[in-house]
Amino acid sequence: MSVFQIYQQQPNYDPTAVQPMRDELIAVGFEELLNPEDVDRAIGNNDGQTVLAVINSVCGCAAGSARPGVCEALQHKVIPDKLMTVFAGQDKASTAHLREKYLTDIPPSSPFMALFRDGEPLFLLPRHHIEGRTPEEISQILTQKFDEFCSKEGPSITPQQYAQVVHARACGSKIPRFNG
Repeated sequence: MSVFQIYQQQPNYDPTAVQPMRDELIAVGFEELLNPEDVDRAIGNNDGQTVLAVINSVCGCAAGSARPGVCEALQHKVIPDKLMTVFAGQDKASTAHLREKYLTDIPPSSPFMALFRDGEPLFLLPRHHIEGRTPEEISQILTQKFDEFCSKEGPSITPQQYAQVVHARACGSKIPRFNG
C-alpha cells in the first residue's frame, strides 16, 4: 500500500470529537462495521432478514434530522432484524465497500439510510431526502417502511433506555480535522 493510500484511509475528523455521534446510534442498538469484512457479514446473505444500514456523518442534517429520526423510528412496534452503521469520513474502507458492493450506481451521500434483505436494497433514503426534514418526518418515513418490509418486534431498546439517549447535535464545521 502506498503512502497516499494509507493517508486516504485516515479519518477526516478527530475520532474523539466524533465519538458522541457514533455513540448515539450504538445506544439504540446499531453495530459499527469497521472494515469491509464486517459489511459483507452484516449485509450479505441474511436468510431473509432485514438490515437497516446508516451511513453516519458529521454534517448538520445528520445531527439535526437523520440520527434523531432513526433513533425515534426504532421505538416503533416493528423494526429491522439488524441495525448496522458505518461512518463516512471515519470508517473509509467499510463505507467505500458498502457503496461499491451494495449500493452500486447509487450516488454517494451521507447521511444515508438503506434497508436491505439478502444484500439487495429494499428502500433508500439519501441525503437529499433527509435535508430539510424534521426528525419526526424521518421517523415517519422509516416506520412506514418498517411496517412494509420488517417483522421483528420493536422497540430496539426500552422507552426508559431511549429516554437516556443523548443526541449529538454538532456540525462538522466545528469539529477539528484529524492530522494524525
